[in-house]
Amino acid sequence: MLKKQTVWLLTMVSLVVVLSVYYVFSPSEELSPITLDESAEMVLGEDSDEWLLEDEVDVTSEAAGDELFDVLRMEVQDERSALREQLTSKVASTEFSAAEKNEAYAAMEELTKLETKEQMIESMIKALGYEDALVRSEDNRVLITVKSAENEHSKEAANELVQLGRRELGEQAFVSVMFEPSDEAESAE
Repeated sequence: MLKKQTVWLLTMVSLVVVLSVYYVFSPSEELSPITLDESAEMVLGEDSDEWLLEDEVDVTSEAAGDELFDVLRMEVQDERSALREQLTSKVASTEFSAAEKNEAYAAMEELTKLETKEQMIESMIKALGYEDALVRSEDNRVLITVKSAENEHSKEAANELVQLGRRELGEQAFVSVMFEPSDEAESAE
C-alpha cells in the first residue's frame, strides 16, 4: 500500500501536469503586442502603415463615442489577461509551494468573479435605459462610466448608479460615476 506522502506527491504532480496541458492547449484570448522591452510596446499607427511606440499614440484622445468605451474595455482586458497569464504560469510552475499555488489559483477565481460582476453591473445599467456603460474596478475603487443624453445627467441618476455599484461589489467599495455624452446628444448641438 502506498504511503500518504507518496499519494500526496502523485496527486500534486498529476495536478501540475493537467494544468500544464490545459495552459499549453487552451486557446489564447488575444494576440499579445510585440514587446521591445519591459516598458515599450509597439502599436499600429493611424494610417496602418507604420508601427509606433505605445507612448507616442494617445489612444483615448483618438477614440470618440463608442470607440472610447471599446478602447477602455480593451485596455482593461489586456491588463487582466496579462495578470491571468502570470497567475496561470505560477500555478503550473514547479518552483512555487502548494500554498503559493493555491493563493494564485484563488486570485484567478477572484479575478473571474470580479469580471462577472462588472459585466452584470454593465447589463443592469443598460437595462435602466442608458446607451452604454463601462465598469472598472481595482483595489476597492470602482469607476462607472455611462454614455447617456445630457438630460440624464443628474445627482439622482449618479446616486442610483453608485448605490447599484455598492450593492453588487460590496458596501466598502468607493464608487465614482462619470457621464459621457452620447453621439445623439453631440449631434443635436
